[in-house]
Amino acid sequence: MRLVIDGLASIRSGRPVFSGLGLVLEAGEALAIMGPNGAGKSSLLRIVAGLLPASEGRIQLEGGDVDTPLAEEAHYLGHRDALKPSLTPLETLGFWQSLLGRPLETPQKALEQVGLGHTANLPSAYLSAGQKRRLALARLLIAHRPLWLLDEPTSALDAASEVMFNGLVMAHLASGGMVMAATHAPLGFACRTFTLGGRS
Repeated sequence: MRLVIDGLASIRSGRPVFSGLGLVLEAGEALAIMGPNGAGKSSLLRIVAGLLPASEGRIQLEGGDVDTPLAEEAHYLGHRDALKPSLTPLETLGFWQSLLGRPLETPQKALEQVGLGHTANLPSAYLSAGQKRRLALARLLIAHRPLWLLDEPTSALDAASEVMFNGLVMAHLASGGMVMAATHAPLGFACRTFTLGGRS
C-alpha cells in the first residue's frame, strides 16, 4: 500500500497556498511536513483527510480497498482534541469506535496504552491539557486505519508522553501503517522530511 499525491494545489479565500505538490508515502514510512506558518501544512493534511477540497491534483491510496474512500482509510488528528467535556474518556472512545468502525483495541485498553486508564470514568472536563491530548491520541488505537494524519501531534505533551507517542507511531509503522505529521519540532521517530516550498 502507498499514498500517491500528484500535482496537488490549494487555494484558500482566493489566495494560493501551494501548487504542484507531489509526494509518495510507502507502507511503513513516516513523513514530517515542515514549513513556516501559513505554508499550508494543516491544509495539506485536511485535503488528504477529505475535510477540504483540493483546487487541483490527484490523491490516491494504491493497494487499498477500491470501494473504501481514502477518508475512511485515514485517522485525522487536528489541533483541537475533539472532546465533549461531559463525556468520560471511556464514553468518548466508545463513541468514536462505533462511528469509525473496524474496531482494533478496546477503549479501556487504548486508555491504558496512553496512560489514562485511571481516568476512564472521569468527565473529560477534569483532564489536563496533556491528558486531553493523550485521549485524542488514543483514538488512533481503537479503529484500524492505515494512514495517520497528525497535526502538531506532540502539542501539550510532556517528555514522558512524547516517548509514549513515539512508541505508538513506531508500532503502527512496523505493522505497515503510514504517518504524515505536520510539525514545527523534530519528531522522535525516523521519518523523511517534506518542506512545503522545497524538499530536504
